[in-house]
Amino acid sequence: MAAGCAGGTGLSRRRLLSGAAGMAIPLLASPLLATPRLARAEAPVRARDLLGREVALPRPARRVVLGQGRHLAVLNLLHPDPASLVVAWSEDMRRGEAREYAKYRQRFPALDQLPNLGQNLGGASLEMILAARPDLVLLSRRNLMALGEAGAQGLLRSLETAGIPAAVIDFFIAPLRDTEPSLETLGTLIGREAQAQALLAFHRGRMQAVRTVLAGAASRPSVFMHVHAGGTDCCYSPGRGVFDDLIQAAGGRNIGAETLPAETGQLNLEAVLARNPDVYVATGGPFGGRGGVSLGVGVEAAAARASLEEVIRRQNLGSLPAVQGGRAHALWHGFNDSPTHVIAVEAMARWFHPQAAAALDPAASQAVLNERFATVPMEGTYWTDMA
Repeated sequence: MAAGCAGGTGLSRRRLLSGAAGMAIPLLASPLLATPRLARAEAPVRARDLLGREVALPRPARRVVLGQGRHLAVLNLLHPDPASLVVAWSEDMRRGEAREYAKYRQRFPALDQLPNLGQNLGGASLEMILAARPDLVLLSRRNLMALGEAGAQGLLRSLETAGIPAAVIDFFIAPLRDTEPSLETLGTLIGREAQAQALLAFHRGRMQAVRTVLAGAASRPSVFMHVHAGGTDCCYSPGRGVFDDLIQAAGGRNIGAETLPAETGQLNLEAVLARNPDVYVATGGPFGGRGGVSLGVGVEAAAARASLEEVIRRQNLGSLPAVQGGRAHALWHGFNDSPTHVIAVEAMARWFHPQAAAALDPAASQAVLNERFATVPMEGTYWTDMA
């Protein structure tokens, strides 16, 4: 598959560890090869986080506290055994992405035994964090916002006093701004610089491809993104930031950003109908099987499409001209906190600009991520269209 080779050699980690005849090559085949690798694993590392703070470790982190549980999915793209790094975490992945978590748990059963720090560290205490004996605490901008300015500064000071390095990374609040520096910081701090640089090259290449095909687009279609469609009252929508950034990158204009000052909020159904958006995009996954759109790991394409059609019918959105005109689609909600959002941007660009962006191939991007980066692959249906 030629498209799957973009952004790198296309060779998998499994093939790189095998010989021409298919025989396994030991990772530590000779002292000449092993010594530099071991030296790098023990060498001090330094990085700068999103707050501009320098974070220094005596060696790459091996015991990590995740303030944002969903960052396990980012570690999954950088490390061959991501769960082995985590010694405590927030519960947002377990609560919000049940299907995805079940797949990770199947691969790494010890995840169920990790200390639970609550939602956005809401159930954590400094004593709980210290009890996990971390050599790095990873925080997100969402963690800091949830704690408030005084609480966030207090936590950072307390960790510093205790001699525990902390770094702020984020893939959610402003993904177009924060994703690449966050990957660089994370890759350095866990000793996976080469993998992080490969992922950065892939991410940059795919995003540049979108910018290139949309360079001549005459206009930006208006988009209504229906967040957690069917799982909540109609009609929640992204405001500014988060999915709004991705909609803009895909060449669309988010109608929610014009009236909602926060990251998300509720739009009146009548107002949505009056705005008559050019394209309808639902997000699904967390409420799949509970009234929402079913998307994500293990979901069959036919079930995803049927669930989207049912949500549109049940929430009285069938009269939208975008729906009647075949411009109704759905995306996996989990794209909003991971570098895998490149898949969402490519899919939306094709929906918003079907002629200009026809050459984009989100399925090929998913295949490359699975083959070259992911330890736990994305296997299921992560976007769909109304029949």
